[in-house]
Amino acid sequence: MRKFITIACITCFAIPGAAQIAVVSSPDKLLKLTVNVVDSLPVYSVTYDGKMMLDNSPLGLITNEGDFSKGMKYISKQDSLVDKSYKQDKIKTSSVHYLANTLSCTFENARQRRINITFQLSNNNIAFRYELPVWRDRMSCVVEKEVTGFKFPAQTTTFLSNMMAPMTGFARTAPSYESGYEADGSLARTTRQGEGFVFPGLFHVGNDGWVLVSETGVSSLYCASHLSDGNANGLYTVEYPNPKQNNGFGSTGAALSLPGVTPWRTITIGNTLKPIVETTIPYDVVDPLYAPSIPYKFGRSTWSWIVWQDNSMNYGDQVKYIDLAAAMGYEYILIDALWDKNIGKERMKELINYARSKKVDVLLWYNSNGSFNDAPQGPRDKMYRAIERKKEMAWLRQAGVKGLKVDFFGGDKQETMRLYEDILSDANDYGLMIIFHGATLPRGWERMYPNFVGSEAVVASEMLIFSQGVRESEAFNATLHPFIRNAVASMEFGGVLLNKYLVKSNEGRNKRLTTDVFQLATAILYQNSVQAFGITPNNLSDAPRFAIDFMKKVPTTWDETRFVEGYPGKYSILARRHGKAWYVAGVNAQKEPFKIKIKVPMIAGKKVQYYSDGEGAAGNMKEVEVSRNGEIEVEMQSGGGFVIASQL
Repeated sequence: MRKFITIACITCFAIPGAAQIAVVSSPDKLLKLTVNVVDSLPVYSVTYDGKMMLDNSPLGLITNEGDFSKGMKYISKQDSLVDKSYKQDKIKTSSVHYLANTLSCTFENARQRRINITFQLSNNNIAFRYELPVWRDRMSCVVEKEVTGFKFPAQTTTFLSNMMAPMTGFARTAPSYESGYEADGSLARTTRQGEGFVFPGLFHVGNDGWVLVSETGVSSLYCASHLSDGNANGLYTVEYPNPKQNNGFGSTGAALSLPGVTPWRTITIGNTLKPIVETTIPYDVVDPLYAPSIPYKFGRSTWSWIVWQDNSMNYGDQVKYIDLAAAMGYEYILIDALWDKNIGKERMKELINYARSKKVDVLLWYNSNGSFNDAPQGPRDKMYRAIERKKEMAWLRQAGVKGLKVDFFGGDKQETMRLYEDILSDANDYGLMIIFHGATLPRGWERMYPNFVGSEAVVASEMLIFSQGVRESEAFNATLHPFIRNAVASMEFGGVLLNKYLVKSNEGRNKRLTTDVFQLATAILYQNSVQAFGITPNNLSDAPRFAIDFMKKVPTTWDETRFVEGYPGKYSILARRHGKAWYVAGVNAQKEPFKIKIKVPMIAGKKVQYYSDGEGAAGNMKEVEVSRNGEIEVEMQSGGGFVIASQL
């Protein structure tokens, strides 16, 4: 439901040195945004609880029909209120009430063409976008550049991840949002290759608070964007894709039919990290683009490739993983790359029927392919072209497959956004869920596309297999994701690895450097509605019984998410609710064991199961009672964690 009501918290008045100024506040009046035109340049600034979070930051677009970044004149404003409630069963919170004050400012450029910039302020959140009307007989344009910026105070430190250089990495599949984050980096951070930083970016404004910057609402109608390198003034700007992405094919800007709109730029602000972890702004300002063709079923999956790798892509090993899924009570098995060559379609039908007999459904891997990378794994050439894609999806539906994992995209151009949307839209016609791998950040897609169930877009579990450095930084990365990457979108990580050594033999190399309970905690910390876990058949007998029992019951969808404690790069503690059951989970990346008393009022006075670290990687589970005031002391090893579970 939406309501548009005139409100009184927006004002418009003249100030020295500026043509005019407009101000809008959040419903709780703690967040305030000011719009101004200084020397014909539109700018905005933001305060929270009276403290400056963003200083005068540039606004504007450059199109092939005119420059809307300079020589601008403020014309008028409109204000309203948005009151919207919705249900969403595959994000961090299942029921959302979005209340925001809206300010829409009209500007005119030197050619007397006008655009609107619409700002929506909810408590702790800002979303804004550009709205381009029809200009006389001009009903289309190309947006070539955006000058939107975010200018932070001098005391700010950064938590940013490099945008990967185009056409690099494995089989020229980059960029795929798989660079690590640096914690508490300098404000004027720059990248070696000048590619800037991916969304989302987290900024710590000293003692004044936190700011998370991202974007949402990107569809086939626009390109995705990212942050520029920083500069000495603390300014980061919005940048469009490098022209070399997608093998140089496709424009770097966006072709718009008029009237048209840009995606939403989002800013989440708080005195603490609580609003960052709990925000739903990526979904609040978008709506479903089509209805689901069937009721999609979310859940857990086994996945042989992550530990057993390419050699496991055979009929016999997939039977073992189907049996594992059945033993665990999981809904799915994900059968990864090379199944087309090593198993084939006819035997795959047999395998799907066997899985069905065990009450397990099948997800299959596909290469996105086309002309933009050299990835050799098959099936190839089935997802890029509409004719082949629809024929393949018809076969998949007939065979009983429930979803696809589509890999190797490598770019943010509008051309690539069209491919994402085409795959999703066609898949919905055939009742297929979609996971994207080697992919960009989802930008509101959980709500926009009913059959979208997650993307990788992170240094995920496969890199724990391939890289000693990533194994050494696993705990560090885990403490970042709830505050950054997973704060704005679902994250298909593929974790919970219970082998002591991340190889099929479970001995000799690739030693896991985190505890068993750390691994269990990530099943709670990492949110994705369909999650392929890295457990292996041997774990049924060689992993701790309490760990296997926990993994049999852990959910992947949540009704509520709450921040408990943490600091990105050091430790992270969250609470999530599924139905009536609460799970509290934490991980520790610090060099020493960490003990802390936390407040969990949602389970005050209750008997709970407490999973904690023991000696080495081992752990234990015991029943404890949370105090009536909702406080409990927890302890984590370095590279360790804990989980508290109620009503299992």
